[in-house]
Amino acid sequence: MFDRWRQENFFKYLREEYAWMRWSNTPPCRDDPTREVPNPAWAALDAQLRQAHAHLDRPPSRIRLEALTNPEQMRRTMRGFKIAQGKLGGKIWSAVQRVLQLEKRRAAVPRRAPVQTVTEEPVVKLAPERKHLTNLIKMVAYQAESDLLRLVAPHYRRTGDEGRTLIQSALASAADMEVTRKELRVILAAQSSPHRTRAIAALCEELNQTKTVFPGSKLRLHYAIREAS
Repeated sequence: MFDRWRQENFFKYLREEYAWMRWSNTPPCRDDPTREVPNPAWAALDAQLRQAHAHLDRPPSRIRLEALTNPEQMRRTMRGFKIAQGKLGGKIWSAVQRVLQLEKRRAAVPRRAPVQTVTEEPVVKLAPERKHLTNLIKMVAYQAESDLLRLVAPHYRRTGDEGRTLIQSALASAADMEVTRKELRVILAAQSSPHRTRAIAALCEELNQTKTVFPGSKLRLHYAIREAS
């Protein structure tokens, strides 16, 4: 599930940062307006309900603590304890009523709805063949980034938190290209900090060991990183 979440974030990044869907210059075609999609109204009520449940969990924890530390010489019975904690009990009852109200409201809203009812824009979609092609490119790009992430992991301590950002920064950084008789040399600019530069330099060495040839030529790809001046 966590890997799928990362993949979805990668696709969102492509869509927002590079206007991915606009790369396809084929005009969109009309979609079925009755096609069902997740209902935003249901999702909004569900988010409110989760928040209400979170608020409901807090007062019982507080009242359990009060019961544990209750001075029995002052309040020997449950009735006395309830009277003493009447304000906290009122908060719990209000939270319960809020949860029940939201559950009732959510139950009255369909979880999915026709797409024409949730948007005012024309209901269109990419042509199926073009959409399949763009989806394929997105998945290949994600797989390539994941492979680079695994290669850089031994050289970058914060790979789990910043690894993909590091790879994206390196791919978007400036570079010089030199062509020799046997090699196509790609010299990347230094990164934003020394430890990031060292990590990308180590990644370049890992890639050089694969001895990859540039497609359509006999030139071997050689990666390096320019040292900071």
